Amino acid sequence: MGLKSYFKPAVDDQKAAAEEHAEPDVLPEKVVENAASPHRSLFGLPPDSPGFGSPWTSRPSSPTNAEQTDMADLKCQVTVNYLHQQQVEKTWVQNGYDEGVVVKKGRGSYACCPLGLAENPDGFLRAVELLNVKSAVTINTRVIQLFLEHLKTPFVPLKGGLSVQVLEEMAHLPQCLKHTSAAFISDRRILVVWDDNPRHLLTRAQDMEKQLMDMIWDAQSIHSDEDQIPKEPHVKEKRVFEDDETAVKQKPRRFMLITPMTCALSLCLCVASIGTGWKQLVFQSIVDNNWIRLVFVALFAPQFWLAIFFFQCLVGDFFQVVAPIKQMLQNSKFYSGVRSPRIRREPGSLPHITIQMPVYREGIANVIAPTIRSLKAAISTYEMQGGSANIFVNEDGMQLDSDTDAQVKQDFYEEHNIGWVARPAHKQALDDGSSYIRRGKFKKASNMNYCLWVSSRVEDKLANVERHDGWAKDDEDFVYRNALAEVVEEDQGRTWADGNIRIGDYILIIDSDTRVPTDCFLDAVSEMEQCPEVAIIQYASGVMQVSDSFFERGITFFTDMVYTQIRYAVSNGDVAPFVGHNAVIRWSAQQQIAYHCKLDNHEKIWSEETVSEDFDMALRLQSIGYIVRLGAYFDGGFKEGVSLTVQDELARWEKYAFGCSELLFHPIRHWYKRGLVTKLFRTFLFSCMPLPAKFNILAYIGTYYAIGCSFWLTLANYFLVGWFNGFLDHYYVDSFKLYFAIVIVFTGCGNLALAYLRYRINEMGFLASLWENISWIPMMTIFLGGISIHVSQALVSHLVGKDMSWGATQKEIEDTTFGEEFKRILKGFKWTLAICFIITAGMIVLAFFVPPLWRIRQFTAIWPLGTLVVSHVALPIALNPGLMRFKF
Repeated sequence: MGLKSYFKPAVDDQKAAAEEHAEPDVLPEKVVENAASPHRSLFGLPPDSPGFGSPWTSRPSSPTNAEQTDMADLKCQVTVNYLHQQQVEKTWVQNGYDEGVVVKKGRGSYACCPLGLAENPDGFLRAVELLNVKSAVTINTRVIQLFLEHLKTPFVPLKGGLSVQVLEEMAHLPQCLKHTSAAFISDRRILVVWDDNPRHLLTRAQDMEKQLMDMIWDAQSIHSDEDQIPKEPHVKEKRVFEDDETAVKQKPRRFMLITPMTCALSLCLCVASIGTGWKQLVFQSIVDNNWIRLVFVALFAPQFWLAIFFFQCLVGDFFQVVAPIKQMLQNSKFYSGVRSPRIRREPGSLPHITIQMPVYREGIANVIAPTIRSLKAAISTYEMQGGSANIFVNEDGMQLDSDTDAQVKQDFYEEHNIGWVARPAHKQALDDGSSYIRRGKFKKASNMNYCLWVSSRVEDKLANVERHDGWAKDDEDFVYRNALAEVVEEDQGRTWADGNIRIGDYILIIDSDTRVPTDCFLDAVSEMEQCPEVAIIQYASGVMQVSDSFFERGITFFTDMVYTQIRYAVSNGDVAPFVGHNAVIRWSAQQQIAYHCKLDNHEKIWSEETVSEDFDMALRLQSIGYIVRLGAYFDGGFKEGVSLTVQDELARWEKYAFGCSELLFHPIRHWYKRGLVTKLFRTFLFSCMPLPAKFNILAYIGTYYAIGCSFWLTLANYFLVGWFNGFLDHYYVDSFKLYFAIVIVFTGCGNLALAYLRYRINEMGFLASLWENISWIPMMTIFLGGISIHVSQALVSHLVGKDMSWGATQKEIEDTTFGEEFKRILKGFKWTLAICFIITAGMIVLAFFVPPLWRIRQFTAIWPLGTLVVSHVALPIALNPGLMRFKF
């Protein structure tokens, strides 16, 4: 499956993605432009204020740029004229006063039609400028006038629990809920609709008009039916809101006991297996009276640790076939298979959500912009349900970019009303003579800490503001602007920031290449509000592919398989994992585990001492009584990007291995002073986490040590079996027997059980799933067989105190030639390839060119080592689509 794409000619994926996400060409007469008013940021900061970041100098335009500008102006003028023509044809204009269409040309510059819109300094055009949207249209019909004439509420209810805001006058439009994309103006009795894309403006307006009529017709239909139904005794109902004292909370969820059962069976099998080896030791010692071999009993702990995952998989495969699976569609303590009841509150009183998105140097057009569009659709739904949300970008690359690129990013964030904070570059000189240090081996945690620190300082200033009885949103915006400007000024140019960087009740943390369901926020906050013991809801994710490459589709299959197994394990009663993205976090819980960093005297949330900052976060939250829960009711609606290159995926495994070693052990040089195991690991062992979950986590960590040891133990086995076959103790199990057992359990039973599980939960047909599993066996064999040296490098690097660091993964397809990829392979895999070639040469020499007694020709000795060597050599070559396309 997918083998054809391996040698398929390359497709310019970046170009295709850019065309997909590009603004459409717009169609066009001359109209009035309005660029007189200075540009304002989200909170009205002038461009040269400290809160806006840094001023950027303009550069002279070339003739080519001037021609492009003229063409853009022409397109904008034609577009706004065409849209107004359609507005008139649809009879959305009545008296013509302050009614029309406005389209944004550029930063602070708008075009309008008809011309009269520019004559009203406080009218529709000015309101759209301050609202900062790309296109807007007024709708004035007799239906809307009649509707607003009798409306007494500050919102218009629609179907599905949605609503549209009603503003008293046009001047209130800039302070409205922007992402609802519509607002009724009460005094003028019109509807204003806006959209980020002028091409979609008319469609959105028609959809809004249709929803309004559907609501009216449905209401009439209900009343008509009620007239024909016999009258029932009158029952007076009281609407219950979640914040009332009588609000109904969810009943305590039960704890599933399937995981304790599988854990107990796995432990029994593992102990019994090791026990059979001990039996061999005793029998041999009795026969030859040599009891020194009992020293092998001391290997129980590492044997048990490395073997437990194998038996967990064996037991898990059995349970997936014969055990119940209805728990995957139910709710339990650590698992949500169905949505919680939605809370109902008055519009504007639902919890505020902040979407926190760390960004490095990803491209706007192909990576960030599609993510923002997905977020804005979800925010629009939530605002129409009565909630509010803001996007908070943690910019780690802006101060590394050129002035032009940084300005492009700022313009984009301003265009979409996104709050952002950008920190200095690593070792950047500061005004006090010191250098700024981006701490941590993986910079994501320190980036988020810096941005949260800036936000917290703004909140500290706002906490000291005395608010009078008539305090309004304008007053809050004004003091916020001043507080943000003060914080940026205090940092003397070190911090760049703009927009809304305040943190709400809950944080949705995502990556820059993420898609979210359109209607997800209300379900998330409903569960959080009804379950105060939950600190994190980690959502099971699907995969968003950006190309059709063989490798990306293989990693997509692997990621989907992992999430299926996670859902099954957690629904059985295991503790939910926190993977660091696509998760909703309770902000008050995070604040409870904040710590003071002595290195820079800042209060921090995320750990910068380990690359597994997500595991550290989950452990600290659970140690104070919170729980982590897995949400699986969006059916993969949350989507994440996967590694696009084998180098990125390999770096991910190295990072995980390094993090596991950090969790367990101190570097060797600190053993005499700090002991063998870390404080974090001791906290984990004595935490309130269920005992089966602790065994499962230890088994998971053990897999990295098993993978890291496999190459070197197989190399030792080659010599032991080759030179001492028949003289080894019976306690020793050679690599060929282990290889055979691994193939049976993982490749055989694992694929069959996964296919049958997906069939039982109606995810895929059995044969289709089984064929998919089989088709990816070759790739998974090469990949998992070729990472041992790299994983061992990460494990050893931590133990010997050698630092390793990892940057952000590649989010966009890079079109490279065969020569460029070949150079990358030699640079990144030179030591691995050198080791493999030396071992290969040694195996050939030992097979043919040494004295007969020193020759190693046994199949059981050669095969295990040969498969690992071949996999390590094939990994960067066979799993590199850029290389295998042979593009020169």
